[in-house]
Amino acid sequence: MTGATSGIGAATAALLAGRGAHVLVAGRDPARGEAVVAGIRARGGKADFLPADLGETASVRRLAREAAEAGGGRVDILVNSAGVFPFGPTAQATEEDVDAVYDLNVKAPFHLVAALAPAMAARGTGAIVNVSTMVAEYGVAGMALYGSSKAALNLLTKSWAAEFGPRGVRVNAIEPGPTRTEGTAAMGDALDALAAQAPAGRPAAPEEIAAAIGYLVSEAASFVQGAVLPVDGGRTAV
Repeated sequence: MTGATSGIGAATAALLAGRGAHVLVAGRDPARGEAVVAGIRARGGKADFLPADLGETASVRRLAREAAEAGGGRVDILVNSAGVFPFGPTAQATEEDVDAVYDLNVKAPFHLVAALAPAMAARGTGAIVNVSTMVAEYGVAGMALYGSSKAALNLLTKSWAAEFGPRGVRVNAIEPGPTRTEGTAAMGDALDALAAQAPAGRPAAPEEIAAAIGYLVSEAASFVQGAVLPVDGGRTAV
């Protein structure tokens, strides 16, 4: 799974490893990746770290090959959790900013699914979960770049469900709301202010988002296909 060296991804890796999965932790930072792996192993789980720069297509494709090899020739679950979420006025976004967001938030999941889903389909089983965001559902000033990239991921989720679902691969997405992670720590009080707009009135813990991912990859969600599940404390509902 991508983005597994911290935050929601790390919480999901721990959850799935606790259920007996061999978790492949992908990321750019070996120190953080190995720390997640060590924590899983200390609890009796099975995990390995795979270094990858998801902003580079060649690295993404290499990750897909290495994941299949590390998984004994197969990958049964793919969680696309890695993402960047820059905020700011549209007019101030540079070409490099646009490319960086779409490379990581859209192209990396696209290439990973392209590389791994066909083998899942050939076996007749597999689960893919894409981590989107609540601001893919409505416009927010300063979040055009981030929100639009995740809106693209939502549509890809539905397209992949149509493409691979008939052959046994379940493809779904989640839309988290404000969540306390290493990545959102810099937001400070703004995170609480954003979360206060939802019925829950508070930010989520990473483990709460991970629980939704855990549900979607489990047999409990065997008839859930092409869904985009809000996990946002009710914000998009109201």
